[in-house]
Amino acid sequence: MASHRRVSQSGLAGATRATVLSAAAVTAAAALSAGAANAVPGPAPAEVTSRVDALYEQAEKATEQFNGANERARKLRTEVAALQDRVARGQEHVNRLRGRLGAVASAQYRSGGLDPALKLILSEDPAHYLDKAAVLDRVHGEQAGELRELQGAQRGLEQERREATGKLAALEASRRDVARHKKDVEGKLAAARRLLNSLTDDDRAAYDRANRGVGRSLPDLSGASPASGRAGTAVQAVRAAIGSPYAWGGSGPTAFDCSGLMQWAYARAGVSIPRTSQAQRGAGQQVQVSQARPGDLVIYRDDASHVGMYVGNGQVVHAPYPGARVRSDPVGMMPISSVTRP
Repeated sequence: MASHRRVSQSGLAGATRATVLSAAAVTAAAALSAGAANAVPGPAPAEVTSRVDALYEQAEKATEQFNGANERARKLRTEVAALQDRVARGQEHVNRLRGRLGAVASAQYRSGGLDPALKLILSEDPAHYLDKAAVLDRVHGEQAGELRELQGAQRGLEQERREATGKLAALEASRRDVARHKKDVEGKLAAARRLLNSLTDDDRAAYDRANRGVGRSLPDLSGASPASGRAGTAVQAVRAAIGSPYAWGGSGPTAFDCSGLMQWAYARAGVSIPRTSQAQRGAGQQVQVSQARPGDLVIYRDDASHVGMYVGNGQVVHAPYPGARVRSDPVGMMPISSVTRP
């Protein structure tokens, strides 16, 4: 007779739990395997860095456009302020002339009557009536001279008002350009940051080492022809800036973009050069690359969107792009558009 062993309730419950847990583990493993198989792989590090470099180049172009619009706005603000001052002084002059003519009119009225022509001119727009020779013919002597002066002052005032209105409209358009280019720069930089943040820590560190000039020292200029005068002072200034951070729109003294660094360095030498790399291309004598001397500005890319300063021994000092620091690099680091000697 076969014997039957009774299974305890606790043993049965344990076996059931083990079976359930094993099944759950199998299901989870299958799900993870399926997820891994279906996951879309991220871009390779080389692709990320290539895209980041492209975004930085686009951001630099937008930065130079921002600088240009900002410079136009600055000049327009100065011109508008000067025009508004001239308009105010012109209005004061017109008011004084009208006051003198008003005194003449009062004297005529007290002495027995006011010349109808003078009354008409004082009560209406003088420029409209003074255009009519017949009106002036009826006003004699000193009054005619006063009226002609008033006419000229009134015309000049209206012209300056029209000019000021035009400048104000141009200033507003330039302000919109500044805002648009600023938004463009910020968008490119944000996209570059997102891409860099997608890298692993090791890949990000490798990118930093390769692209941000970590640990770079001053260029060896022992065999270079020494720069003298203003160019020499500019070279000393730009070399002193090595290690300073890049800041788009920055023109020193602690942070720079590419053209801001050039403008700042030459300002230390008492030389005023334009703000943007495009304008700096035309800010002096054009020379061949083979004839470059320390202090010359090396303009890069066909659109002149980057600039560095030649410091000798085949090296330029420049502010590369956001996140980098001012550093030295070989003069042929990118396509050269022209070389300018301020």
